[in-house]
Amino acid sequence: MSRPSSTGPSANKPCSKQPPPPQTSHAPSPAAPPAAATISAAGPGSSAVPAAAAVISGPGAGGGAGPVSPQHHELTSLFECPVCFDYVLPPILQCQAGHLVCNQCRQKLSCCPTCRGALTPSIRNLAMEKVASAVLFPCKYATTGCSRTLHHTEKPEHEDICEHRPYSCPCPGASCKWQGSLEAVMSHLMHAHKSITTLQGEDIVFLATDINLPGAVDWVMMQSCFGHHFMLVLEKQEKYEGHQQFFAIVLLIGTRKQAENFAYRLELNGNRRRLTWEATPRSIHDGVAAAIMNSDCLVFDPAIAHLFADNGNLGINVTISTCCQ
Repeated sequence: MSRPSSTGPSANKPCSKQPPPPQTSHAPSPAAPPAAATISAAGPGSSAVPAAAAVISGPGAGGGAGPVSPQHHELTSLFECPVCFDYVLPPILQCQAGHLVCNQCRQKLSCCPTCRGALTPSIRNLAMEKVASAVLFPCKYATTGCSRTLHHTEKPEHEDICEHRPYSCPCPGASCKWQGSLEAVMSHLMHAHKSITTLQGEDIVFLATDINLPGAVDWVMMQSCFGHHFMLVLEKQEKYEGHQQFFAIVLLIGTRKQAENFAYRLELNGNRRRLTWEATPRSIHDGVAAAIMNSDCLVFDPAIAHLFADNGNLGINVTISTCCQ
């Protein structure tokens, strides 16, 4: 199933219908109506080398942060893989001469990268495994600001959710492979996804055009308020075979901790009917896939959409507010 793109031709591309141009507004006064924008389908959407640092600790001591000594640097350097320079963590295998290589690289090699000797049969280095269990390793995103040091059993889980890992392009779809820092996200969106409309103010109208288009379709716009940028996403897809649904959610261009300071409300309103969803915005680090999978967003089917749509266009009232901490 293909997704329409704002940067190339597509038979399903809503913007080919040439909707009216978006209207931009500032934060509304109590008497002013919310801003509105017409949204067409969205465009398509480095691993860091770990710093050598460690803290000597007993097994299972958990993570920490802080300065480390040159001795710790020297100790953790013994665990560096000669191929990828990540750490060789248990289970630790060696070549017949005793050289180490990480399990990921080992699967791609036919001989030891250090001595060119055979990697088979597999030989466990139990002594190094014991040492590894007494060392705290730095997060592999230490070079981008993470100060955590962790037991090797905690390291993979932390790195999967580390706030300092590179941010991916938050646009729906899989065709944009950009990654970069949080500070660079907005610049990327402005230059690589110029078709995305941005409105100012905490209370706006998100108008998605041509919602009756077949197949999987995405509508995206940006909302700026309270000194932050929010991404509004409406997706139509088949979560279950033969059953199309709409999923609407708000993401913060920011960290999970920053997202906790805000709340959003999505509202479909018309024909004496109202459908409302309120939640905390997700960080773009989390994306929309998990929210859709868990239905942790505004979910409605085409029949509900038609109750609120006007000539195939659907308006969603979007309100962003701050939360008292």
